[in-house]
Amino acid sequence: MAIYQYIRHPRIASRHADRPVKVLDLLPRGTAINRFNTNVAIVVTRAVGSMWCAYVFALFDLISLPDAVRNGPSAIVTWVAQTFLQLVLLSVIMVGQNVQAAAADKRAEATFHDASATLHEVAHVQGHLAAQDVLLSRIAEKIGLDPVPLVDVAAETALDGQADC
Repeated sequence: MAIYQYIRHPRIASRHADRPVKVLDLLPRGTAINRFNTNVAIVVTRAVGSMWCAYVFALFDLISLPDAVRNGPSAIVTWVAQTFLQLVLLSVIMVGQNVQAAAADKRAEATFHDASATLHEVAHVQGHLAAQDVLLSRIAEKIGLDPVPLVDVAAETALDGQADC
């Protein structure tokens, strides 16, 4: 009789079929209309969320700068706040968000692989412990001991109550 019986968690079996989730995986792709809208959104986001677009917007905004300078300080403040910052910073912020999303994807992938490696190592530890159980049971039989330890029901119930917290 084994000292411990391992029961595999159902998530472990399903995890082998999974792969790390990427940002693009979360976009809706059900119907043809959803796929079209998603693709348009991705293309526009990639275009507007590029530094090249920020440069184009900056050049475009510079066209109206001479008029703002001629109209005085309040026009310059208005031009900076309403024209330059809104258009140029929009693209720059999107570039930053894209960089952060890519970094988050890489972290998620690394975490996924770390968890998979941990599960693999734990399975080997379980095999090692099972082999030790066999040897301990043989030793216990030779010296006349019951190889299966008695379980303290009160202590086990207390531990279960702590796990729920």
